[in-house]
Amino acid sequence: MTEVSGAEVLNAARRLETCGLNRGAAGNVSARRGSAFLITPSGMEPDDCAPDDMVEVDLEGRWSGCLKPSSEWRIHRDIYAARPEFGAVVHTHSPFATSLACLGADIPPFHYMIARFGGSTVRCARYATFGEQALSDAVLEALDRRSACLMANHGMLVCGRDLKQAVALAVEFESLCEQYWRALQVGSPRLLDAEEMSRVLAKFGSYGQ
Repeated sequence: MTEVSGAEVLNAARRLETCGLNRGAAGNVSARRGSAFLITPSGMEPDDCAPDDMVEVDLEGRWSGCLKPSSEWRIHRDIYAARPEFGAVVHTHSPFATSLACLGADIPPFHYMIARFGGSTVRCARYATFGEQALSDAVLEALDRRSACLMANHGMLVCGRDLKQAVALAVEFESLCEQYWRALQVGSPRLLDAEEMSRVLAKFGSYGQ
């Protein structure tokens, strides 16, 4: 397997901005690289970054160089340590996911595609101050048997096997959040029952190529 490059991480961050999922220096992107990971630097807009500005952090939380990693590096580090199936992590402050996150509630099974993220709901991680270990702990709990979660009063986080999948899933998740947000403006969405969601989850076990 080819080792991920700084250019690939930076391109993923720029793709999120192009898709409207992040603006300015908000959010962060990382990809696993051996026993470490590459992550976007703290407080820098993608357009102001070069590939070499991506920061390598090991699983002990150590990094070197003149740039600091994203303030949320602990979340990325803890996900890579706990979930070996994930090779990339995307965190955004996208409009619809963040609006729902500010409600502090899980997204229920209003649409069968919720199962794309591993369960019959997408959980909302409890609020904790950004950049602190408590937030990482909350996110890991919300991600149990899931590949995405909301972060209360903050944003969303999505994991994938690689950068391409993680970005694609983030776009897909924001689309679902928009659909749920719009449905809430009209009334109370009709939810799919547990039996149907179990059936859909089983079908997603063989979904895709």
